[in-house]
Amino acid sequence: MNPQSLKHDSITGHVAGKSVYIDDMDVGSHQLIGRVVYSRFASALIEEIDFSALTAAGCVVVTSKDIPGINQVGPVVHDEPCLAEGEVTFIGQAILLFTAHSVEEADALEKQIVIKYQPREAVTTLHDAMQCNLQLAPERVIQRGNPDEMLERAPYVIEGSLETGAQEHWYLETQSALAVPGEGNEMLIYASSQNPAETQAIVAEVMGIRRNEVTVEVRRMGGAFGGKETQANPIAAWAALLARASGRPVKMRLFRDDDQIMTGKRHRFYSTWRLAFDQEGKILAYTAVFNSDAGASTDLSWAIMERALFHAENAYYIPHIRVTGRCYKTNLPSNTAFRGFGGPQGMAVIENAIDRMARYLGMDAAMIRQINFYRTPKAVETPYGQQLSGIHLDMMFEQLMQSSDYNRRREDIRLFNQNTSTHKRGLAITPVKFGISFTTSFLNQAGALVHIYRDGSIQVNHGGTEMGQGLYAKIQGIAASEFGISPHNIRVSATNTSKVPNASATAASSGSDLNGMAVRNAVTVLKARLKKVAMDLLASKGIEDVAPCDLIFGNDTISLSTDPQAVLPFTEVVQKAYVSQVSLSTTGFYKTPGIFFDRASGKGNPFHYFAYGMAVSEVETDVFTGMYRLLRTDILHDTGNSLNPGIDFGQVEGGFIQGVGWCTTEEIKWDNEGRLLTHSPDTYKIPTIDDIPVDFRVSLLEGYPNDGTIHGSKAVGEPPFMLALSVWLAIKDAVSAVGNHIIEPVFSLPATAEVVLMSIEEVRRNVSGKK
Repeated sequence: MNPQSLKHDSITGHVAGKSVYIDDMDVGSHQLIGRVVYSRFASALIEEIDFSALTAAGCVVVTSKDIPGINQVGPVVHDEPCLAEGEVTFIGQAILLFTAHSVEEADALEKQIVIKYQPREAVTTLHDAMQCNLQLAPERVIQRGNPDEMLERAPYVIEGSLETGAQEHWYLETQSALAVPGEGNEMLIYASSQNPAETQAIVAEVMGIRRNEVTVEVRRMGGAFGGKETQANPIAAWAALLARASGRPVKMRLFRDDDQIMTGKRHRFYSTWRLAFDQEGKILAYTAVFNSDAGASTDLSWAIMERALFHAENAYYIPHIRVTGRCYKTNLPSNTAFRGFGGPQGMAVIENAIDRMARYLGMDAAMIRQINFYRTPKAVETPYGQQLSGIHLDMMFEQLMQSSDYNRRREDIRLFNQNTSTHKRGLAITPVKFGISFTTSFLNQAGALVHIYRDGSIQVNHGGTEMGQGLYAKIQGIAASEFGISPHNIRVSATNTSKVPNASATAASSGSDLNGMAVRNAVTVLKARLKKVAMDLLASKGIEDVAPCDLIFGNDTISLSTDPQAVLPFTEVVQKAYVSQVSLSTTGFYKTPGIFFDRASGKGNPFHYFAYGMAVSEVETDVFTGMYRLLRTDILHDTGNSLNPGIDFGQVEGGFIQGVGWCTTEEIKWDNEGRLLTHSPDTYKIPTIDDIPVDFRVSLLEGYPNDGTIHGSKAVGEPPFMLALSVWLAIKDAVSAVGNHIIEPVFSLPATAEVVLMSIEEVRRNVSGKK
């Protein structure tokens, strides 16, 4: 079997309903249910907690006073209590934990808890936080050239603002954990976490014990999308606290509504910008200020803002540029990582500005985009000083323009809009240039542990986690390819902190890059050992003077390149190695080379490479309802030499559709008191089958391997998300057609039917006013 054609490792289990998730685990009748009681106020002092009914029922109860270690779960900055202590700062903040024997018992008991609050005024909007100057820390700036001077003397300057909304992760498996106490202080945590090592660290700190006493295991997650990079840590700590206090295993799983109320979202941004350009559509200067709603604590807000700044110019070379980032505190759950990690918010602003610039000049925005692309052969540099090479933008643009038949369809849409008053169509093409690596440089490392057993079967352990994205299948394929054996002889074990320590989160689209290289490095060590054994075996058969470089692994054998008849079965070599007392186990390690960034100067080399993509989307909008249909999307995406095309196609399609949700339907609303109004499937609209393009064409760029990565591949998890901006701008193009492209439509993201309809009405009023 070709390792590149491997199916997802859990696909059979998923279909049969046999894949095991946290809530499927049962460690016996002594297992308890854990329940968290959370705040109903966005800002308040806690005056009294009466949980006497719990005590009378024999429940184990834990409050902040019972935490043996540090009352903190903040992953970067210790500004996020594990349990509220004297005050609450958002609705959904954990106050009290208790055990029950069943969910039904927990429901009944929770109703008997009385908590008295003294409410305080809460800040629940980003604009209020900005007005009150509630910045988390000083702003960050990246600059090149002299944008202010260019904005003063440029032929044309436009300016504007853009609001991009929050987004709920809506993983199918809600936040869950199972804690099993062991001897002494030992604690085993089965977690639904993208970051087992950090979960281990947080649990150890909260419990007041050493990390070597906590083991965290993750077999799989039912989705994550960044929402379990840091925010899986609290529930693991809560389960561990209850397990230690009760001396029994404790399982916790949040109900869907509670999960949405308690957890953070994608950061909503309010951004202002100015753009200078000439008559030909060449961008001369650009300034932007990004303001984000961090929520009640820091979490990963600064890293997310940093990536927004790194992607502020997207795929365009802008000679004079300054981008500024500011994060503000509000009395809402702490916002957190989400697919794209700030990239979508940064890119949306420049793409919207270019769209407005095109309408100002009366040009097709596609042409303006092409004019301003980064391009070689001349070396080019990002605003933060990173040199670019291997830029595929022009080639991909030409290829996609031709395959999508863009120019003909543009003319067809013009005629359709000219002859139809009830519906308008729009078309847009948008690119993506997305940096691959953690922007916190030291996180770009990974480890692996590989065992060969006497029967020739192999177990691979690594620090990456499986959340449905197919990482385990890719690692299995990498190991099979490197060993030259059948994939069915390789098993990728559950991720476990006792096997691979100190692993970075599976995030930043780097799971395959980092862990794949660590596994390959481990396999290389084992192959070197097996080659020596194979040389001894060949010598015993009279084949002398064999050099290690003459031996080839493939087809479940080790063969001699100079003699096709000299073939040793892989299992025979393994058996001989064991008998010869040769170690069949080793670790592997990898760190990404050349990564650094100086935050003080705003310069450095934060990314190992860039992934490119491009999409053309066409929509049809009902001008009386604001409803739209996504008629067709063509995507060309750069994955280098794909490790597994089937999985990569799924990632491109899934990432794009999730992006469509952010751009169009996934509207999150809070009331003035900080209560989440869209906290269930009936009030929060994730994409459905009706949101998939009627005609959906996805291609992977072929023939462009990526130097310096595992098997020449490129990361694929996050970059396709931003391709959905083509849908948002196609809707804007359709709205613009209502006014014959004379009036600039102004609307926020997401472009819900209500937002689109209000924009259409505004365009109509402006057109009438000009007549």
